[in-house]
Amino acid sequence: MMQCRSCHAPLGEPVLDLGLSPIANAYPKPGATAAEGRYPLRLFVCPACFLVQIEDVLPREAHFHADYAYLSAASSSWRRHVEGYAAGMVETLGLDGASTVVEVGSNDGALAGAFAAAGVRTIGVDPAANAAEIAGSRGVETVVGFFGRELARELRGGGVRADLMCANNVLAHVPDLDDFVGGFATLLADDGLATFEFPLASELLSKGLYDTIYHEHFSYLSLTALAPLFARHGLEPVDVERLATHGGSARLHVRRRGQGAPSRRVAALAAEEARLGLANLDFYRGFADRVCAHRGRLRAFLGDIRAAGGAIAGYGAPAKGATLLNYCGIGRDCIDDAVDRAPTKQGRMVPGVGLPILAPEILYERRPDVVLVLAWNIAGEILGEFADLAAAGVRFATPMPEPAFL
Repeated sequence: MMQCRSCHAPLGEPVLDLGLSPIANAYPKPGATAAEGRYPLRLFVCPACFLVQIEDVLPREAHFHADYAYLSAASSSWRRHVEGYAAGMVETLGLDGASTVVEVGSNDGALAGAFAAAGVRTIGVDPAANAAEIAGSRGVETVVGFFGRELARELRGGGVRADLMCANNVLAHVPDLDDFVGGFATLLADDGLATFEFPLASELLSKGLYDTIYHEHFSYLSLTALAPLFARHGLEPVDVERLATHGGSARLHVRRRGQGAPSRRVAALAAEEARLGLANLDFYRGFADRVCAHRGRLRAFLGDIRAAGGAIAGYGAPAKGATLLNYCGIGRDCIDDAVDRAPTKQGRMVPGVGLPILAPEILYERRPDVVLVLAWNIAGEILGEFADLAAAGVRFATPMPEPAFL
């Protein structure tokens, strides 16, 4: 029987089965789709600590490697988000040239580069060598590897103690949570601060954002599940910020136990999760039925457009788009192609469904009737970028949380 990756309690039956799905961030080249693997994508809830999680059907190396396609700096709104965070931390913590920041999951250095530009020594850690090379061009000292206790001990042995450690949308990508959090406990200075940014499981479940479930996301996080994990490593949440990113996220501030009293905002989030019932298995029942119903509504929405002779393009080729399209059975018979700003994705295909990924400028040439914004979490950015197309009659639509025109 599968065990919880946090507390190791046995898990029961899945609360959602999305069938067989490809690796969402592995974009095949044209002609290579036949070699794609498909793997079970099932969601479980731990009955002891209530961590929401999927099975370990693939090792972490299958997701994070030298050909990793996601680059965080491709989104201008995300760059503004991380640059604002860096500026706030520099001011609040008084970071300067004598300080050290360690970003775990530094990718192409969008965030770490903002700290480096402010004159703060910044070390990035990421297993994707191609993204790390880009980060190096931004002045970020980057260690290529998977973060955990062993790598933290190596850095500490080299004299590194972090005044600030940050992991933006990384904790969900970690199969061994104890090893990962143990690395933070090893490397963090005695009075240091760690921040973890992640989409909230409560938002995913209440809004039905099932497209954010894919093999690269091993866990779906809540304060309810994380508090005992941090406690095992002598850490505790002392503050939390609520964020609009990814349909509803949190930035959790964590210190060593005794280095700060939890704020009212921590208590408020704990109370909210208790009120919703995150520590009760009844909260998760019925989720699969709601997901299935959404699939029917999305297929009908797109089917009506096609029946009226409308051409549809997809905007963005995010990992969430692969989950959505594969589960809903939507392919080239419905959507002609997809566009994406990331050069690492252009010229490749959306996993599992074979949609070609092109540069966004092709939209001006093709002039589709409808653009389905698969990267719905940055829909505002995309609408602003293509306001002239919208003014010319091209309609933009979102699949989540409900299929609708924007």
